[in-house]
Amino acid sequence: MSNIDEYDVKILTLLQENGRLTNQELSDLVGLSPSQCSRRRISLEQQQLILGYHARLAPKALKQEMQAMVEVKLINHENENAQDFHQFVVNEPSIIDAYKTTGDADYSLKVVVSDLDSLNALLSRIFQTKLISHIKTSIVLERIKESGIKTAG
Repeated sequence: MSNIDEYDVKILTLLQENGRLTNQELSDLVGLSPSQCSRRRISLEQQQLILGYHARLAPKALKQEMQAMVEVKLINHENENAQDFHQFVVNEPSIIDAYKTTGDADYSLKVVVSDLDSLNALLSRIFQTKLISHIKTSIVLERIKESGIKTAG
């Protein structure tokens, strides 16, 4: 991987704020030609410094307005149990982010569901894996900042 310079950092920062910027728009904001911005963007993608481009959806767009943070502690840390839990997480559409963590919990999950009944059903599915010793759930009351962008007014 080559070193990134101040132009690359500007491009990355601008694309993080708005992934739909054209090379011409990047050119105007960064101070390089559109072709240079294009080459740099491609290079940043190839170096896997840009992992993808996504649309940020309002929770109501998919009728999944309830978010929760779920801390999970496994029964034990045997490799097979961890792999089974990882597979469950990957296959569960309600889990949108998952992190292996230090501290009291082994994993922190961000989940989205339509309502309290759906959250209860998800927690039951997690426990049914028989890999879990403890779950702590916190319901999100308000999204203040997400993906580095302020969401509350």
